Amino acid sequence: MTTARTSRELRLLPIVVGSLGGTLLLLNRLLTPALTESQARSDVIGVILSALLILTGLLWQRVQPIPPEAVVLTGEEGFDLAEDLPEAVKTELAWASHLLLTNTVTRSLVVYYQGRVLLRRGVLGPKATVTPGPILKRVLETGKAVYLVKLAIYPGRVEFDYLPDNTQGVICQPLGDAGALILAANAPRSYTKQDEAWVAGLADKLAYSLSQGVGQPAVTPPASPPGE
Repeated sequence: MTTARTSRELRLLPIVVGSLGGTLLLLNRLLTPALTESQARSDVIGVILSALLILTGLLWQRVQPIPPEAVVLTGEEGFDLAEDLPEAVKTELAWASHLLLTNTVTRSLVVYYQGRVLLRRGVLGPKATVTPGPILKRVLETGKAVYLVKLAIYPGRVEFDYLPDNTQGVICQPLGDAGALILAANAPRSYTKQDEAWVAGLADKLAYSLSQGVGQPAVTPPASPPGE
């Protein structure tokens, strides 16, 4: 967070300096009754330099957008895995969750399948059970992912009481038609389109493995996600 604040201040510095320089030049012109030709030329150069500084600052704001500020999610680190799962499914869940926590902005995740929680990993939320609310129900019914880019602005955020209290962004990714992979990020608007595609591919693979190991009808194996 400190690094992001410092970077933002540095990007604003040219705008501040340019504006200050232009203001001082204007005051100097207004308070000087008569200017020599050399002073006039100096003023012109000063105005040009101030304008260039302001333009540089504005370009930095566009070319280097301010990154979303991350927070430290509240809760304890943990790894809860349902004990009655086949060893192959446990291995698959451990593998997939490790990839998500180490290769994306995900800091907490839950695997909800066939009405129960199979896995919680990362920063654990206050509740170990999942009661599907309107958002998760829609994901389960439609089979389409939902990405809440900034959880705080959504009234439906109250249903995610099984995630850390200060979760900033959430992806609800369906696992076939029997469950969902729920990812929590520590910064808003932090998942890229590439991340979303990667999560979808990983979820398809995980859904296939779960359908084989937890008793669902077999489905066609999906293509492996990027980076496997």
